[in-house]
Amino acid sequence: MRSQPRSAAADALTRTAGWAAVFVVLAVSGWLVGSVLGHGLQEVSWSFLTSEPLDAGRNGGIGTVLVSTALVLSVCLGIAVPLGVGAAVWLSEFARPSSRPVALIRRSLDLLASVPSIVFGLFGMVVFCQELRLGFSIAAGGLTLACMILPLVVQTTFAGLRSVPDELRLGAAALAISRSTALRHLLLPAALHGVVVGVMLGLGRAAAETAALIFTSGYVTRMPESLLDSGRTVSVHIYDLAMNVPGGEARAYASAAVLLCLLLIVNVAAAVLADRWLRHQTARVS
Repeated sequence: MRSQPRSAAADALTRTAGWAAVFVVLAVSGWLVGSVLGHGLQEVSWSFLTSEPLDAGRNGGIGTVLVSTALVLSVCLGIAVPLGVGAAVWLSEFARPSSRPVALIRRSLDLLASVPSIVFGLFGMVVFCQELRLGFSIAAGGLTLACMILPLVVQTTFAGLRSVPDELRLGAAALAISRSTALRHLLLPAALHGVVVGVMLGLGRAAAETAALIFTSGYVTRMPESLLDSGRTVSVHIYDLAMNVPGGEARAYASAAVLLCLLLIVNVAAAVLADRWLRHQTARVS
């Protein structure tokens, strides 16, 4: 009889602590987002989004910066997605889960996912900029970001493939369907939501990256003519305005507001896709 009041008190305390934690998280997030949007959106206009920076970024806009950002992200995804999906397919469908190479690869992916971005920046500067002679360029920045998000793409795609019911694999084998055909027409379509979620989360991390790009893609604000040209991304532009340009705070807030809106769109889209994927898998299992 005495345990029931204690259990009720423990439940109430746990519930209160949970709501308090949620309130703190929402308050901090709301303050951060509200501060950036409140200071930045008043400077954002169509001209700001399409014109190039002037006077070290104090005037003008971020049109060329957005183009450079899009090119860097295109190179990043163009390298990371095929490699990541291919590696996940091999780990999930062809390799033995208990083998030593698979265990080594999985541990290496976990290690790479925890490496600080500044280390990737130094790696990209040495390997891509110096050894491969790409210099400070969009290609070097995109390749560096591809190395950063590759573990995330591999892990999410692997999880998506392993969540596919084994009945599909057994049915394909019973019908004498080759593994490549089963992958192309059955397994990858069933795991598509997981792949898309991983790609979008990787895209969000790459779009917000600064440290790795300072050493690889450079600071140039002019319109890039090729992937071998130097280009400044939005995150690097914000850093430069806030740290190196006196009087650039207003434009830094405006650029941060644009980047924050882009990241919010990417994360919301990833959350919606993840929710649909989980519902789809739950409905299939039931």
